[in-house]
Amino acid sequence: MIAFALALALAQGAPAPVAPLPAAPMPILAPQIPAALSLGEAGHAIAAGRLDQAKAMLAAAVAAGAKGDPVDRLLADLAFARGENYQARSLYQGLLTAHPDEALLLERAGIASLKLGRTEEATALLDRATRSSGAGWRAWNALGVAADRQGRWNEADAAYASATALDPMRAEVSNNQGWSLMLRGRWADAMESFLRSAALDPNSPRLANNLELARAAMAADLPRRMASEGDEAFAARLNDAGVVAAASGNSKLAQAAFAQAIELKSHWFARAADNLAALGTPK
Repeated sequence: MIAFALALALAQGAPAPVAPLPAAPMPILAPQIPAALSLGEAGHAIAAGRLDQAKAMLAAAVAAGAKGDPVDRLLADLAFARGENYQARSLYQGLLTAHPDEALLLERAGIASLKLGRTEEATALLDRATRSSGAGWRAWNALGVAADRQGRWNEADAAYASATALDPMRAEVSNNQGWSLMLRGRWADAMESFLRSAALDPNSPRLANNLELARAAMAADLPRRMASEGDEAFAARLNDAGVVAAASGNSKLAQAAFAQAIELKSHWFARAADNLAALGTPK
């Protein structure tokens, strides 16, 4: 029928009808992930330590229109988890202007400040955090570290006791309590704390070193070199022993430790006595 109509049109001199073109295929679009879903998944990724994935998810959420407080919180948490303490501190401080009494924000801002050496600022933030009924063990543990840095031993003891009451299974708290006692020259008490910590986390190299320091202090002798231990590692332990001895007033032991460390390495180890600051990993 179409051929007959086309022939008739040509015979009459009329233009031939144009056959319709086939419809173009519809483009296949990538599925759009809702911004809220991306933010939720980013939060789970941060908690699980999948930080690169969290960063990508946050970028996707922002591209999908997410903004404001939920994004800022996750950006702060991501920086905190990555050890980017300047950025984390700044973001948490910004969030605290709108949420001045939120315990978790105060805790993490305080810990970031403490890691940056801003001890007085950290103390103020952690004091506020621990006044909240929702304060966790990390806030109290960090407050104990801040008190130790300022020689406020009674406050440190009270803070570590509160942290232990909230979670008795945290090796970090017993370790910090032990180092606090070492700085006061209470070697036997420090040894007990380190042993409690080692029972909770027997694979921690930090605890192994601290136990060695405590034993050396109790025996009035220097740490011994361990099998296969390199110069740098051994010198660092000797330097730690000197710091502890100096803090307790044992100048002879301190001089011997520092002299041995310098002999092993040509430059001075600027490790401060705040081996203390094992603050824990946010979960």
